[in-house]
Amino acid sequence: MLYRVETGLHANITDTQGRKTALHLLKALQIPVAAIRQIKVYTVDGLDAAQVNRLVDEGIWHDPILQQASLEPLPFVEPAPHWIVEVGYRPGVTDNEGRPARDTAAMVLGIARDSLRVYTSVQYRITCTPDRMLNREEVEALARDLLCNTLIQRFRVKSAEEWQAQPGFEAQAAKVTGESNDTVDVVPLSSMDDEALQKASRDNTWALTLRELHCIRDQFATPDEQARRKAAGLPADPTDVEMEVLAQTWSEHCKHKIFASRIHYENKETGQREEVNNLYKTCIRDATAAIRKRLGDDDYCKSVFKDNAGVIAFINGYDACIKVETHNSPSALDPYGGALTGIVGVNRDPMGTGMGAELVCNTDVFCFASPFYDKELPPRLLHPRRVLEGVREGVEHGGNKSGIPTVNGSLVFDERYLGKPLVYCGTVGVIPTDVNGRKGWEKKAEVGDIIVMTGGRIGKDGIHGATFSSEELHEGSPATAVQIGDPITQRKMYDFIMRARDLGLYNAITDNGAGGLSSSVGEMAEDTGGCVLDIAKAPQVRRPAPLGDPALRGPGTHDPGRAARQAGRVHGTGRPHGRGSHRPGPLHRQRLLRRALQRPSRGLPAHGIHA
Repeated sequence: MLYRVETGLHANITDTQGRKTALHLLKALQIPVAAIRQIKVYTVDGLDAAQVNRLVDEGIWHDPILQQASLEPLPFVEPAPHWIVEVGYRPGVTDNEGRPARDTAAMVLGIARDSLRVYTSVQYRITCTPDRMLNREEVEALARDLLCNTLIQRFRVKSAEEWQAQPGFEAQAAKVTGESNDTVDVVPLSSMDDEALQKASRDNTWALTLRELHCIRDQFATPDEQARRKAAGLPADPTDVEMEVLAQTWSEHCKHKIFASRIHYENKETGQREEVNNLYKTCIRDATAAIRKRLGDDDYCKSVFKDNAGVIAFINGYDACIKVETHNSPSALDPYGGALTGIVGVNRDPMGTGMGAELVCNTDVFCFASPFYDKELPPRLLHPRRVLEGVREGVEHGGNKSGIPTVNGSLVFDERYLGKPLVYCGTVGVIPTDVNGRKGWEKKAEVGDIIVMTGGRIGKDGIHGATFSSEELHEGSPATAVQIGDPITQRKMYDFIMRARDLGLYNAITDNGAGGLSSSVGEMAEDTGGCVLDIAKAPQVRRPAPLGDPALRGPGTHDPGRAARQAGRVHGTGRPHGRGSHRPGPLHRQRLLRRALQRPSRGLPAHGIHA
């Protein structure tokens, strides 16, 4: 049975969050309101009435000094609202508040956390001004345009009259439904014409050009490849999982095809013409190589262009690890979620560099169109002011909740950023020059290592992150492409990784970037010549482990976007380790991993460690 717990400020307490929302409504949409009060709603599944009442009575989800909580709709506060809007996540989307609320409840009640679910939503009680009474159409418009991002959220609206006739909203769980489905399909490339190839690329968000699709089809048609696949018991045509891996690897996000192409440049003001063959190699890689050569013995670069982040010599037994990257497309569709994922995502790059870096600080550069833009917007584009506020808040929350301070930044405005903002996030970390007798900036997976994925479960959000980021935004841009970052889970993962690193429990580690498992495990498997990976065991937002929601079927799960996840290669065999000692064997290592996680009563799941 579902229970709703509403929590809100006492009547005599000023609702600063509600005031902020009202001000934002005025600035962004020019809609004045007399007041807004915000209510936090927890929808609980898996508890009985006595357990839920205990959570309310003991103030587990609210502060009794400032707030009140009730299983019934909270009474209105004067001035009484004219409209009530409630916003919650769609099924399968990561709920960062719901997870710790669930964990806290389970701890207090002494039950397994997987035995219950908690879904959060926000209720906005809107009081109109006497001279500007809003109608339903206007309320639904402001809900869509400001209070809710319909890509990842849904909303419900009630008028004061409807609320009086039937107080509250019906309990609603953002639960993924559907039968388990781990089907892997065959993509009939050999029989598809150009139109069918392009349609398949669009429908599956592969972001592959027709020429690239031809190359893939031709490769699978070669006699050697056909013979190899037949011997391995594989179909002649690629599976959907294989197509996802190829699309991710060949995406602009991962391969940087524009940087690597031949560019014809013309300055129309001066008439200057220039041809650049591979911008990356000539202007970035070769320029760096020239500087390093000039420095000679004074070269301070230790790891360049081969890991998740660059590493340079620093001081007192530490090297500096620095990474900056953009998160533009996700931030255009969901400014808060996209930017939050951008900052926590770039945090994970130093974490997955070498043997793992300790994070020190964040930096950022934001570029938007004018927040005072007053012309008609193209379909699916958000107003620049909303993008600005969402991005700023997303980076702020991502850094603060992870415990990583943002120490500097820059803000630029230009009308050309209307179609897509530039959201540039960076993180600085430090790596010990020596980690258990090996160079801290180096890593190498070895044959026999066990693949462990640690961090948050795979959600419906973030699927096709790499390929989606490689396309222009359009009206059909997929809702599932924007990953919702989870800084709290990521902080726990970071603390665990630092302990595991210092205990010498893994040989290699890397970030589950936009390419997901196909990227992280694929990169590390280069050291060993391959790996065995059962993606049906990937931990998802619900149990049982087999894939359930259509968006979480095999190929999508192999490419789950930039969630708060890392993949590591845990030692699989005992080997010499410094001064004649030996590293512990696999079973002892699992015991050490459990100790590092401070979960002595639970075993290490075969598919990884998850929150």
